[in-house]
Amino acid sequence: MTGAAPWDVALATRIIEEGRSRPGAALPILRALQECFGYVDKAAIPLIATALNISKAEVHGIVSFYHDFRPTPVDGDVLKLCRAESCQAMGCEDLVAHLAAEHRIEPDKSSPGAPLHVETVYCLGNCALSPAALLNGDPIGRLDRVRIDAIVRDARSAP
Repeated sequence: MTGAAPWDVALATRIIEEGRSRPGAALPILRALQECFGYVDKAAIPLIATALNISKAEVHGIVSFYHDFRPTPVDGDVLKLCRAESCQAMGCEDLVAHLAAEHRIEPDKSSPGAPLHVETVYCLGNCALSPAALLNGDPIGRLDRVRIDAIVRDARSAP
């Protein structure tokens, strides 16, 4: 994701300290780290565990359970493409095949330096706008090949 700060243990520690007193602090802390750095660095796991007095295994379990948390930074834009039943019925799997065939982009595959990272999600709650996606957090609906091609083209032309 473009615009994210590089990993900084001091900044991460400050984010963790600011969020540790919140009820159910682990998720808000992880979201804040993801927002700041674009990913949750593995070095954050023991910091969070110590601050919240929980095991590193518990923190790792949270990070690995929720697909929104990624363990490595992503270069370029992030497209979260819904592949739930409603979006499947409206053609999302055709879009996945089109991305692979025409752009050599496969969802959930790491491609360092790729201008567009596509992640699978299951249900964005935008079934009326199927197939639906989020582009860098902004909702997009009624996707088709033309719109997908434009997203890829814009990602490739971005500085």
